[in-house]
Amino acid sequence: MLGALSRHRPTRLLVTLPSESADDPLFFKHLAERGVEAVRINCAHDDAVAWAKMISHVEAAADSTGRRMKVMMDLPGPKIRTGAVRKGAKGSRLLPGDEFAVVCPGQMDRAPKKLPAVECEVGAALLAAEPGHLVYLDDGKVAATVLATNDWGLRLGVDVCPEGKGYKLKPEKGLNFPDADIDVPALTDDDRSLLPFLARHADAIEFSFVQTAADVADLQAALAQERPDDWRELGLVLKVETKRAVRNLPEMLVASAGQQPTAVMIARGDLAVEIGFARLAEMQEEILWLCEAAHVPAIWATQVMESFLKTGIASRGEMTDAAMATRAECVMLNKGPHLFAGIATLDRLLGRMGDHMYKKSYLLRSLKSW
Repeated sequence: MLGALSRHRPTRLLVTLPSESADDPLFFKHLAERGVEAVRINCAHDDAVAWAKMISHVEAAADSTGRRMKVMMDLPGPKIRTGAVRKGAKGSRLLPGDEFAVVCPGQMDRAPKKLPAVECEVGAALLAAEPGHLVYLDDGKVAATVLATNDWGLRLGVDVCPEGKGYKLKPEKGLNFPDADIDVPALTDDDRSLLPFLARHADAIEFSFVQTAADVADLQAALAQERPDDWRELGLVLKVETKRAVRNLPEMLVASAGQQPTAVMIARGDLAVEIGFARLAEMQEEILWLCEAAHVPAIWATQVMESFLKTGIASRGEMTDAAMATRAECVMLNKGPHLFAGIATLDRLLGRMGDHMYKKSYLLRSLKSW
């Protein structure tokens, strides 16, 4: 499902494609030559014309190198983001102890004028929140508590935000409601409009914001309409991003892997915000255990070697984190100016770590440093 394994390491590499790669066929040849097993197209960006170019470059690279990389296409899903922003009496910058409003679409005028306010693009998220619930903004840069609920939205108090200048409210930033059970279908109308293309061109579909076995069945029914004879040959990647997805993961695995090739992506960005950064390490261990028990491959994702890919200089912590990815079947790298150097470094690192451990088992090889 994730591509033919390289001889250099026990863990496959999945690379997120940058938009500019649509016009750079050599980029794909370089990926294949370096042993990359799969590429990821984020369908929240670009369009079908660009995606088609990327896929044609994958095929051309396969012809010239003999290595055909798998194509993973990522459904955008119902990402809960901020919309329009309105200044309050003191502007739109938040400091600890401040209050602000998060409002339903089109309800900005009903929020108290003295409070800075921001729209939430998914009104159902606000309806599910209750006083005392935590709300996180922009990947956890702001932590707030719901003080009051109204039919127009929420009034919140800021608990934590960046010191000094605080945090300025902005549109198109993520909102997380970890304490609320948000009843939003994972497969949006926009996602459904993409399925004809994805069902024809993808080797596997990455299911964003999937939270229940019913979500899985909903997507499978839609795929059966697009490819009635062979939809079960399509791979499905369950992206675990929320508390609810963690809770329902066993049922989702049965619903998905019982019908088609399945993998689990540990989407550590949103997941860390949802469950708390202190619990992320523990939870990724439990997900790895569950996937191993279910004979389902796991993808170690989000911020892997992030500073290296951006600057060419690695931090100690991120290299240790990357080394632990050898316990998964696949590790995902995002785009960056130092991507190819990052691939080479990760290839060597995972190759060495593969001699020490296989998934959760330590191999207890002889030590060769002395």
